[in-house]
Amino acid sequence: MTRLLRWHPPLMLFSLLMTALTLLSAGGLLVDDRILAGSPIWFKPFKFSVSLVVYGVTLAWMLTFVTRFRRLAWWAGTAIAVAGSVEMTIIITQVLRGRRSHFNVATALDATLYSVMATTIVTLWAMHAIIAVALMFTRFEDRAAGLAIRLGLGLALVGLAVGFLMTQPVPGQDPAAGVVGAHSVGVPDGGPYLAATGWSTTGGDLRVPHFVGIHALQVLPLVVLLLRRRANTALVWGAAIGYAGLMALVTWQALRGQPLLRPDAATWAGAAAVLAWTGASTTWALRRRPAPPAPSTPEREAVPA
Repeated sequence: MTRLLRWHPPLMLFSLLMTALTLLSAGGLLVDDRILAGSPIWFKPFKFSVSLVVYGVTLAWMLTFVTRFRRLAWWAGTAIAVAGSVEMTIIITQVLRGRRSHFNVATALDATLYSVMATTIVTLWAMHAIIAVALMFTRFEDRAAGLAIRLGLGLALVGLAVGFLMTQPVPGQDPAAGVVGAHSVGVPDGGPYLAATGWSTTGGDLRVPHFVGIHALQVLPLVVLLLRRRANTALVWGAAIGYAGLMALVTWQALRGQPLLRPDAATWAGAAAVLAWTGASTTWALRRRPAPPAPSTPEREAVPA
C-alpha cells in the first residue's frame, strides 16, 4: 500500500478521499429517501466518487512512467487532485442543502457554486492535456503499453470535452427558471432512467459518450495487459480506432435524442461497422509477430525533479 501511495501522493490521497465519499454516498442512498431531479439525491455523488477513484488511481499509475517534463506533470496531477476535491465538495454541499449542483443558477449562491465547478472541470481538462503531452515525450520499454497509455489519454481528453456539450442552454430553456444546460437530449432531465447509470431511457443522453470516452483511459491499457505478449502497436491502433468509432457513434446517437438501448437502423449499421473494424483489425494484428522492445529505460517515479 505504501508503494502505491508513492505513485503520486496527491492523486492517491485524493483517490482515498473519493473512496471515503463513495462509502458516505452509499450510506446516503440507504438512509436518505430524498429525490432530486427524478433520482435519489445521493446517486450523483456516489457515481462521481466511484468514477474519480478509478480516474485518480489510473492517472497516478501513468505518471510513474513520465521521464520528460516530470515537474510539470507532477504539478498537473496535483492540480487535478485539488480540482476534483473542490468539485466533490460542492456536489456534497449541494446535496446537504437539497439543491442541484449542475446547471443550477436559481440563486446567486447556486450560480456561484456552479461557476466554480465549471472552473474546476476546465482546470482538470487542461491538466489532463498536460499529462498527455508529457507522456507523448516519454520512451516506453513496452511500445504497445506506451501507445495504449498515450491513446487512452487522448481519447479520454475528448470524452471529458463531451461534458461541455451538456452546459449549453437547451432550446426553449428559460434561464429565469434557474436551470441552464441538461444531460438529456430531446426530453427533460429527470425522466425514466437506467437503474445502474441514471441514463435516460426515453431520449438521448450525453453522459453516455462522456462515460465511454473517459474510460478509454483504462480500456486501452487493459487490452494490452490482458493479451500480454501477443499485444503489439497494430493491435492498439486498431482498438483505439474502434473505440473512437464507438465514441463517435454514441455521441451521434445521443445528439439525435435517441436512447442508448433503443437504437434505430442507422445506429445499428454504425455499430456493425465499428464491430467489423475492431474484429478485423484485431485478427490481423494478432497474426503479426510482436515488434522487439525498445531499449530499456529505468522507471522513475512521478515526483518533482
